[in-house]
Amino acid sequence: MKKILIAGALLSCASIPVIAQPGGQAEQDTSMSFFITSRGSGDGANLGGLAGADAHCAVLAEEAGVTGKTWRAYLSTTGPDGVYARDRIGSGPWYNANGELVARGVVDLHYSNTNVNKQRALTESGGTVNGVGDQPNMHDILTGTNPDGTASELTCNNWTSNTDQSRAMVGHFDRIGGGPLAESWNATHPSRGCSQEQLQASGGNGFYYCFATGE
Repeated sequence: MKKILIAGALLSCASIPVIAQPGGQAEQDTSMSFFITSRGSGDGANLGGLAGADAHCAVLAEEAGVTGKTWRAYLSTTGPDGVYARDRIGSGPWYNANGELVARGVVDLHYSNTNVNKQRALTESGGTVNGVGDQPNMHDILTGTNPDGTASELTCNNWTSNTDQSRAMVGHFDRIGGGPLAESWNATHPSRGCSQEQLQASGGNGFYYCFATGE
């Protein structure tokens, strides 16, 4: 994590969102504001709904030493109270645990982004997730989302189901694999089901993306 020496004290950027610079300039906060969860719920796609998924993001970020940020899971839901993943995550920019740019904003993230990849889509601790070529492959990331960040119909009952009567739309964080949308980070193919076993069988492990909203 990037650290700055101020008046003899070593402080992390996680606790200093913006640093004033001479001439009124401000240094961009490049502390972690994006990650892939290093562990899922362990109960398949039953994440406790959006509230449970958001809380899990916050717990993982705090364990990694990043506090004072509002975290949202990149997940869409359907129905009368449905929301789009793209509308939940703030306006960016977003940086990984190494301070590397992941996306400048919502439009960049969905229409021109190439930084969500195996090199930059890191976990909260800065680790890499297994992708194609690793054993086991876990590159399927839960989203329930179309390529433009709107909701698909596949959300495992809005992230409350661990059965195989429904499915979830997943993306490939490493942007490789089978299928016509194999390079999509957020909308590659449906999972085989919503149980932990079926998520693993289709190349996942119940992981998802977390973004800091900037609030």
